[in-house]
Amino acid sequence: MHLYFVAAEPSGDVLASEVIQKISITHPDTSFSGVGGSQMASLGITSLFDTKELAVFGLLEGIKAFKTVKARVEDTARDIVQKNPDAIVLVDSWGFMWRVAQRAKELGYAGKRIKLIGPQVWATRAGRAKTLAAHVDHLLCIHDFEEPFYRPHGLDTTVIGNPALERDSLGNGAAFRKSHELAEKDTLLLLLLGSRNSEIKTVAPILIETANELCKRNSDVKVICVAADSVKDQISELSKTWQFPHALTTNNDEKLDAFAACDVALACSGTVTTEVALQNVPLVIGYKVGWVTWAIARLFLMKAKYITLLNVAAEKEVAKEFIQTRFTTKRLLAALNSLMNSDEARHQQIEEQNKALEQMGRGGEGASNISARKIVELASK
Repeated sequence: MHLYFVAAEPSGDVLASEVIQKISITHPDTSFSGVGGSQMASLGITSLFDTKELAVFGLLEGIKAFKTVKARVEDTARDIVQKNPDAIVLVDSWGFMWRVAQRAKELGYAGKRIKLIGPQVWATRAGRAKTLAAHVDHLLCIHDFEEPFYRPHGLDTTVIGNPALERDSLGNGAAFRKSHELAEKDTLLLLLLGSRNSEIKTVAPILIETANELCKRNSDVKVICVAADSVKDQISELSKTWQFPHALTTNNDEKLDAFAACDVALACSGTVTTEVALQNVPLVIGYKVGWVTWAIARLFLMKAKYITLLNVAAEKEVAKEFIQTRFTTKRLLAALNSLMNSDEARHQQIEEQNKALEQMGRGGEGASNISARKIVELASK
């Protein structure tokens, strides 16, 4: 059996690699190829191109990158047809993936087209369900409440749960503090600046300014910044100008240890927020997009009250999130100070985050196991 995985962003690259490893264990004769990042590369899968150029978010950013995206869709589709796998697995990145699925079929590909993680149709643009149903054969989705969006369009779905919940092993915070010469009494702020180039431009500056102000006002605070592979070079350069005490790690192997070592997290919204919550660290979350994108989203697209999955699951603001107009240093500082100055507030938020994780399905069969089993079943047909 030959499977072709396409993962255009860091979180998709991680999930794809997890699923590939599970399939390799249960079906060792399976061969793999595709498009991905460093995690897939570590498994011996050479990508057609650097996927960093596809990590864009927002209307204007998307328009600017459209020629590149179109060219990469063509490259990917032609490679799929040439290799003719039993199935293609298209991970996250909704806009790029349905176009790959469409173009591959136009060029003559007749194998199974499987989408791993669907667009958040429950939050914005429910019409995407119809588009996706027209171009893929099966959807592996996170939530059971997604299925009704696709049923009217005849797309079969399998609920796999949140992939981050499978990464539920606790990091060794004490070991991280020791290796980075951080004292037990030091108050550590976890700083997560995003995984897309656009996030480093729009979100990171306010997060960095907030960390700087927090350290100015609290001499015992030190910052631990964990950089995603996709933006580690940019963050490494930025960190050279930081005046506040900090440690930067770009080593993925010590990521969970770094998370566990920290007292509070200041994070760009994304998959990583669930991973941090699993380490019993209370979060303050921020996000910002271009103003044109924001105006369109607010007027026509957004239906969900929250964008953080913890809050969506809990149906309340478990972790404070500050989006667009509310994304200011003043508000972020106030939220951080309320957590850092009160053990009770910090423990209460951790408890609420854990309840939300339970609602999200923590403790069940891992998403990569369910995905691997279903992909093999579909490809075998």
